[in-house]
Amino acid sequence: MSLHFPNRSRSYNESRHRIQFWGHDSAKEVSFYLEADAIARIDPSVGQNEDAALRMFDANRERIEHAAARVYSRQANASCMLNASDL
Repeated sequence: MSLHFPNRSRSYNESRHRIQFWGHDSAKEVSFYLEADAIARIDPSVGQNEDAALRMFDANRERIEHAAARVYSRQANASCMLNASDL
């Protein structure tokens, strides 16, 4: 596995209260979703505020990407959900 995160973009899905970001394993793009419970574990004050959630993500990107790599190494799917227990 050579998962890396060259794409710095991320987006907030308001209806599902989660952040989506992307990684790459060689030529394969992998979608990751940081669920609301994981967001709350990192910063309980964020709530369901898009701007605050994205700022929290940016400030904790390294931690989140490490967690994403661990989850991906267990399942190697085209999309992976990260919840509070993954952090």
